[in-house]
Amino acid sequence: MPLRASDSSNLFSAPKSAPAAHTAHVDGGARGNPGPAGYGVAIQDAAGRSVVELSEYLGHRTNNYAEYQGLLAALRYAAENEIKALTVISDSELMVRQMKGIYKVRNPDLRKLYDEAQQLVRRLEYFEIRHALREHNKTADRLANEAMDRGKR
Repeated sequence: MPLRASDSSNLFSAPKSAPAAHTAHVDGGARGNPGPAGYGVAIQDAAGRSVVELSEYLGHRTNNYAEYQGLLAALRYAAENEIKALTVISDSELMVRQMKGIYKVRNPDLRKLYDEAQQLVRRLEYFEIRHALREHNKTADRLANEAMDRGKR
């Protein structure tokens, strides 16, 4: 569901017309869960051109922690580069449902990340987050795996 930061009465109401948004494919993972963790982010502009690929090894963490770090990396990049409209695609159904307010965030570590993500989302004029199956998130999955591989060295 789309989010409009300017609509404080219902943050997840659908806009009448969606602006041209950048798209961020995000993924995070942990081998062993918890285990060596990393995230990957691939951002495209509204025309579908690749803008940036981000990835980071996170140390010994859970997959949910890594998923949120991927989301935060995309949101921080948007804030730093004055991107005002962002659609996030993630294969983490848990994170997507938490960000939409469907699921509560009970884990204290994840709650901190969730709160930071919500603050960054509020700075955007338009935000949408959607769940996609892993096969529709291949670049971000590759980047997350490359980040985890860097942790083995």
